[in-house]
Amino acid sequence: MHDENAIPNPDESATPDDSADGTSRRAVLRTAGLAGAGLGIGALTGGTAHADAPQGAPAAAASTAEAPAPQGKTMIGVPFERRSTVRVGIVGLGNRGGGMIDLFLAIPGVKVVALCDPVKDKTAAAAKKVTAAGQPAPATYTKGDHDFENLCKRGDVDFVYVATPWDWHFDMARTAMLNGKHVGVECPISLQLDQLWELVDLSERTRRHCMQLENCCYGKNEMRVLRMAHAGKFGDLLHGAGAYNHDLRGLMFDPDYYEGPWRRLWHTRLRGDLYPNHGFGPVSNYMDINRGDRVTHISSFGTPALGLAEYRKAHMPAGDPSWKETYIESDRTISLVQTAKGRVIRLEHDVSTPHPYSRINSLGGTKGVFEDYPERIYIEPDHTNDEWGDFAKYADEYDHWLWKEHANPPGGHGGMDYIMIFRLMQTMQLGLVPDFDVYDAATWTSPVPLSHLSIKAKGAPQAIPDFTRGLWKKARPGVDSPKPQA
Repeated sequence: MHDENAIPNPDESATPDDSADGTSRRAVLRTAGLAGAGLGIGALTGGTAHADAPQGAPAAAASTAEAPAPQGKTMIGVPFERRSTVRVGIVGLGNRGGGMIDLFLAIPGVKVVALCDPVKDKTAAAAKKVTAAGQPAPATYTKGDHDFENLCKRGDVDFVYVATPWDWHFDMARTAMLNGKHVGVECPISLQLDQLWELVDLSERTRRHCMQLENCCYGKNEMRVLRMAHAGKFGDLLHGAGAYNHDLRGLMFDPDYYEGPWRRLWHTRLRGDLYPNHGFGPVSNYMDINRGDRVTHISSFGTPALGLAEYRKAHMPAGDPSWKETYIESDRTISLVQTAKGRVIRLEHDVSTPHPYSRINSLGGTKGVFEDYPERIYIEPDHTNDEWGDFAKYADEYDHWLWKEHANPPGGHGGMDYIMIFRLMQTMQLGLVPDFDVYDAATWTSPVPLSHLSIKAKGAPQAIPDFTRGLWKKARPGVDSPKPQA
C-alpha cells in the first residue's frame, strides 16, 4: 500500500560533522556521552521490578509510577494561536529533513525562514529549495553542534521541526520550548523516561506544544481503520498490534547513508524496542489512549543479538570501525502492553534480520479483526465462512476527509508525510487543538526505556506512567477530528 522503500526509514536525518575516518564526530561524541551518563533510564522507571542498567550505568533508582507534581496547567485541549502564516525553522537537513522541507514549501501559508545543519552543503542545498519556491532566502545556522540554539532564539519562528539523530531530540525540543516555540520532533522524542517527564512539564510550563511527529498515524489504511473503529465496526475493542519490522542492516553499515554510525551505536547500548512509535501510535489512536483509556504496564522479551554481528562478518572488511562494536540490542523484541480497560497491545521491533517490511497494524474486537501487510479484514455480519474480506470496499464510507481532500498527496511513504504536515500546519493556521500532544509523545515513546528494563528483568512488567496525570479518563478528539469549517 505504502511506498516504504522510497525512504527506508520515516525518521532518518543525519547532521553531524564528519571526521577523517568517515565517522560522525557529533554522533560519536554524543552517544559516548550518553553512555557515560548511563542514559538516565533508571530514573522514574515507573516499574515494580528492578532491572540492571545499561553498560556503565548506575543502578536504577527506586521505581515509582507516581507522577511528579505538575509545574503548569495541562496542555490537553489547548489550541494553537491562530495565524495566517506559519513561520518554520528546520533543524537537521539529512535524509529526513532534507526531504520534508519540500512538503513544508508545498503548503500555502507556510514560510521556511531558518535552517540549521552543521553540514554546510546540506544547508545550502535546502536553502536553494526555499528560494526556488519563491520564498526569501532563509537564515542559515551551520556553526557547530549547538547553533540550533541560535535558530530557536529567533523572533520570527513559530514552529521548530527537528529531524536529527535521536541523541539530540530531547535537547532540541527543550530548547525550542524554552525559547517560546512550538516544536515537532521525529521519532523517538527521547530515549529516557525522566526526559519524557521533563518535556511534559516544559510543555505545560511554557504553554508550547511539543509533538511526536508520527507520520504513520496519517497513513491511509490507519486512518480508515481508525474511523471504522470509532464507528463501532469492530465492536468492543479487545486487542491490537503494531511493529517496526524493517531490515536496516545494509543501511546501518552504509557509510554514505547515515552521517556516521549513530543509529547502529544504539544497538550497543539498549536491548529493548528502540522504535515503537510507528506501531504504537496508530493502535493507541484506535483505542483512544489518553482519550478514555490509558496504557498501564508493559512486559517485553528479546531474542539474542546476532543479526548485526553476522551481517558485519559477511560484509564488512577487516579494520572497519564497526569491528570494535559489541551489539546487545535484541534482534527482535516483543512487548505486550496492558490498558486500563483490559485491552492488550502487541509491539514488535526488528531491524537486524531479513524480513519484508511490516508494521503489522492489526486491530481486533468483538465483531471482527483487521490485519495489514497484506491488508485484509473480517467483520460480522459483513463476512462469513471464516474468509477474509476486501478492505478496499470500505474506502468510500470510511476514508478520512484528509485523504478524500488530498487523494494523491506528494512526498514519501505513500503520502502520509504530506498529510501529517498539511494537517499540522492547518491546525496552526486556524488556531485549532493539535491532533496529538506532548502526552501522546511521551506515551508512544515510553516503551524505549521500559522495554529495556523489562527485558533485563526477564519480562517483569514495568508500569507506564500516566503522563496526563489522570486526565486520560475524559474522551476528546484526536487524529479522527472533524473537518474544520474555515
